[in-house]
Amino acid sequence: MRIRKLNNITEIKAGDSTILKEILHPEREYKFDGRYSLAHAKLAVGESSDKHKLKTSEVYYILSGKGEMTIDDEVAIVEVGDTIEIPPRAIQSIKNIGNCELEFLCIVDPAWCIEDEEIL
Repeated sequence: MRIRKLNNITEIKAGDSTILKEILHPEREYKFDGRYSLAHAKLAVGESSDKHKLKTSEVYYILSGKGEMTIDDEVAIVEVGDTIEIPPRAIQSIKNIGNCELEFLCIVDPAWCIEDEEIL
């Protein structure tokens, strides 16, 4: 059994300006047999991710807070328990519009790689 503790994972600032902890990725030092990647992201109150797009599909799952999600020309309010499906090549960003940190999981399939992301 393998268990990764979120508190033991190094935090980085991602290319889209979110604070990120990469939980699972098939090509990192903690290799696993999946083809997807899983990350924990957060944004401070009032902060936004930079507009970006991926060549691959992505899913956000909101853990805490309230956000304004933009995918191409669509905008929606998202909150705890919401799952957002982001199609490949869609222009996306999320803004924290709540009064606490916005936390969400990011699942990318196939696994995220820098060549598949474009910051706009």
